[in-house]
Amino acid sequence: MNQELHFTPSPRTRLLLRLLAGVGVLSLLAGAALAPERAWGSLFMASYALVCLGLSGTFFIALTYACGASWAVALRRIPEAMSAVMPFGAVGVAAVLLFRPSLYPWTHEAAAHELSGFKAAWLNWPFFLARAAVYFAVWLLFTRLIVRTSRAQDRDGDPAHTFRNTKLSVAFLPLFAVTFSMASVDWIMSLEPEWYSTIFGVYTFSGLFSSGLAVIILLAIWMRRTGPLRDFVTEEHLHDLGKLLFAFATFWMYIWFSQYMLIWYANMTEETVHFIARQRSFWLPLLVLNVILNWGIPFLALLPKFTKRTPSTLAKVAAVVIAGRWLDLYMMVQPTVTAGAITFPWIELGVMAGAGALVVVVFLRAFRQAPETPVRDPYLTESLHYHN
Repeated sequence: MNQELHFTPSPRTRLLLRLLAGVGVLSLLAGAALAPERAWGSLFMASYALVCLGLSGTFFIALTYACGASWAVALRRIPEAMSAVMPFGAVGVAAVLLFRPSLYPWTHEAAAHELSGFKAAWLNWPFFLARAAVYFAVWLLFTRLIVRTSRAQDRDGDPAHTFRNTKLSVAFLPLFAVTFSMASVDWIMSLEPEWYSTIFGVYTFSGLFSSGLAVIILLAIWMRRTGPLRDFVTEEHLHDLGKLLFAFATFWMYIWFSQYMLIWYANMTEETVHFIARQRSFWLPLLVLNVILNWGIPFLALLPKFTKRTPSTLAKVAAVVIAGRWLDLYMMVQPTVTAGAITFPWIELGVMAGAGALVVVVFLRAFRQAPETPVRDPYLTESLHYHN
């Protein structure tokens, strides 16, 4: 059943990965020499994206365990391998926080004096770093426990492992909701300390999971086409993944509109500052494009049933969502780094290309460390014969 366990990509794919990795390293080095602040911002963007991607894998596993979603058992190894990306993102985020605190305006002495009340207590640098350490500790611990328990079941086939992972997942989900919301406020929203949004954590979660689903779809289609999951992932699984992507792209739009509409309607200075900066000059077309990529195209393309069951079409839509996720992060981070100026994002694109190559390399290494599907999971047979 695991004859494809030592699957390796084709020479062309390996060459492409090396080229992308080289582009990422060169872009980061050139950016550090020519525009250091943008280079650090790009590193933070890419690292945060890697953390979110790893978390989306863990969240997907935990959600399916907690809901008893047996249909996803056949493709569980994909989000498990995706979660291996998280430590690399954590290293990048930690590097930015430790070596470039100036990325956050409130760390400057003059700006720090302008903070008051709870915001002054919360945006305290030692406390800020301590919270980041707690976030990573919680995420990495639960990811390791859930994946290790799943792999243990491959060895002894004990159904008790499924029950244990269900309990771990139920414990992880609320902790994830709280810690990721707090991390998003700390790392992203505090780039503009004068701004706040009460649903920013939900907004960043919607982007995390919709883009995570898009990556799962692309990897599932790739593994299905090249062999490792050819006998396990069917059109029925792709159909459900497509439905989830459709749902969460729409959820992203709902939260985006809710945040924008309420801020626009209230018209309070401390809330509008974020969107005013992103509606000036050439930022406005990017703001519109962000909505089109993250919701407009996925919504229209995935409405018909057949598109969710057609791998080539589903892959194209997933690629659009991933591009939208990059643009969404770019819109959240770079206007603060560049003080509103807009330039061609060659540093940001190059660093993200390198991060993409890292994702594939780490995914393949993690994927090869276990059978391509949970061979002794008690619900595997039900998953293999699943029909919508």
